[in-house]
Amino acid sequence: MSYSPEKPNFRSPLKGPPSPSWTDLWLKNKKALNHVLFTMHLQSRSSSSPSPHQLRKSLDFTLPSLVSDPTSLLSDETLLYILSKLPNSQRNSNSLVSKRWLYLQGRLVRSIKLLDWDFLVSGRVFIRFPNLIHVDLVNGSLISPGNSGIFCSHELLCSHVDSNSDPKDWFFKERFVLPSDEIDRGLRILASGCPNLRRLLVVNASELGLLSVAEECPTLQVLELHRCNDHVLRGIAACQNLQILRLIGNVDGFYKSSVTDIGLTILAQGCKRLVKLELSGCEGSYEGIKAIAQCCQMLEELILHDHRMEGGWLFALSYCESLKTLRFLSCKSIDQCGWFDEDVGSCLTLERLHLEKCQLRNKESLRTLFLLCQDVREVIFQHCWGLDNEMFSLARVLRRVKSLCLESCSLLTTEGLESALLSWKEIQSLKVISCGNIMDSEISPSLSTLFSALKDLQWRPDTKTLLSAGLVGTCMRKRGSKVFKKTCDWKSLPGA
Repeated sequence: MSYSPEKPNFRSPLKGPPSPSWTDLWLKNKKALNHVLFTMHLQSRSSSSPSPHQLRKSLDFTLPSLVSDPTSLLSDETLLYILSKLPNSQRNSNSLVSKRWLYLQGRLVRSIKLLDWDFLVSGRVFIRFPNLIHVDLVNGSLISPGNSGIFCSHELLCSHVDSNSDPKDWFFKERFVLPSDEIDRGLRILASGCPNLRRLLVVNASELGLLSVAEECPTLQVLELHRCNDHVLRGIAACQNLQILRLIGNVDGFYKSSVTDIGLTILAQGCKRLVKLELSGCEGSYEGIKAIAQCCQMLEELILHDHRMEGGWLFALSYCESLKTLRFLSCKSIDQCGWFDEDVGSCLTLERLHLEKCQLRNKESLRTLFLLCQDVREVIFQHCWGLDNEMFSLARVLRRVKSLCLESCSLLTTEGLESALLSWKEIQSLKVISCGNIMDSEISPSLSTLFSALKDLQWRPDTKTLLSAGLVGTCMRKRGSKVFKKTCDWKSLPGA
């Protein structure tokens, strides 16, 4: 009789549970053993000096296999900082990457030119661009017929027009611009959504709309008003921190509005921190300019654009205590006054006088202007009509001129230029461009000596003379004639 001996299953009452078997330990620590074996396998492979390609293949745990969008691991602040360093030309393409990028890119936009008025009144503009500080509402305020195929533009604004409309009434009748109450509603929404607004361009606003902006946006510094009048200026006076102001009244062929001495006086009493003021198509007289000069003591730049000022307004400029730059743009006349006063005074702080596209036909008004600006350092004439030798000779009273720029002054000759330049003892810079009657052959020895002492000289009075001088020594004309004769001989043409 055979039997198999079995180990007795004896458990002592004084001992604990039996110790686990090796099988139990193996099953329990199988994962740990797999890790050990994997480590030993890597060590054995490293001892055999695997190739870099094999090592990368065995240890390549790339991030895209784990995360679909690597930029999602970055915080908004970090990604926003990276996007801010990219050029502005990539902003549109960056916004198409994802909704997150669209939102972050919108936070970087600080300035917009509104084209759709509903985008403002619906509040979507603040969701899309939460950090706006510069807003242009002019084109968005126009009621455009869409792409009608007719596009009318001006240096101040532009829009499509209806092909069935009267050419005289293309702009700014009631049917071409939003009414004032709708503009005011948009301004209230803008003021509540952009409390940090600094620059605003708006058309056809009223006093109430500008008051809401003045109350909600204390940081407003730059304001441009189209179709402005005296009543609107009451709202501007509440903008205590306004520094740069542009008022557009009358624009020939587009719209008409009136800014008179009443509005200029209201403006002067309210905006005492103005540094730069532009009056475009505005009316007024000596009293209005004097009020601005006396109240706005920080005013450094004054621009008159196609003004309608009454005669004698120039004398009020002598009250400006901080004026440094005086510019006339597209003015049909400087002053309608036909007389001048030797005791008119002068602007002692004025440094720059700029006349562009102006009609200089009144000799007495131009002389008055030069007397007021006799301490000026820089003088610029660009595309001015009527500036001949007689008119330019009045500039000899400007004793402290250091820089002169003449561009497209066709009536001025070399003799007239020389008469003024030789009287200026401090002249250091001269720029003459496209002045057809100023000839190189008429330059005198004294004027040539003056040119040699200048620090900066740009001399291009005649483009034809400059072109011929640049072709000297190149045989360009002769070479061209030879080529033409060689290639275009009519006798060698087929059928000749």
